[in-house]
Amino acid sequence: MAKQKKVKKKSTKKNLNSSSKPRCGLCGKTTKLTKTMCCDQWICDDADKYVLFSYARNSCYRNHDHFTLCGYHHAEEHSGNWKDCKKCQEDFETEMYVYYGTNKYNFEKLENPPEYEPTKCSKCGNVINLGEHGYSISGQDYFCEKCTKY
Repeated sequence: MAKQKKVKKKSTKKNLNSSSKPRCGLCGKTTKLTKTMCCDQWICDDADKYVLFSYARNSCYRNHDHFTLCGYHHAEEHSGNWKDCKKCQEDFETEMYVYYGTNKYNFEKLENPPEYEPTKCSKCGNVINLGEHGYSISGQDYFCEKCTKY
């Protein structure tokens, strides 16, 4: 009976060198990166993808810059850390403060965000997520997209 050769299995472990390559902290891509001005994190250098007035959320760089407390804190030149900045907290309704501090465009999320009553449409009563949904405001009244008159 002939001896069988042992076949060496390929390792399923990732190459250790791949972890040293910078990655976008939001999407994980490794090409065309830059560092954020606010928190010095690696991020896609893709602000050029955004089409003006499209409201698209397709740019890691723009999303972090425009939809986080970190980006806002830096743009407004507040001192200290954004996570304990009283000016940032005062500048937004609580719902938006929580959204900007906890959404998927953050590298670090706000710990123990304050509680708030969700915003509801003044006409139909449906909850409006101010950070994600379209809506309109008239005086103190909020209207969901469905109830907004164009």
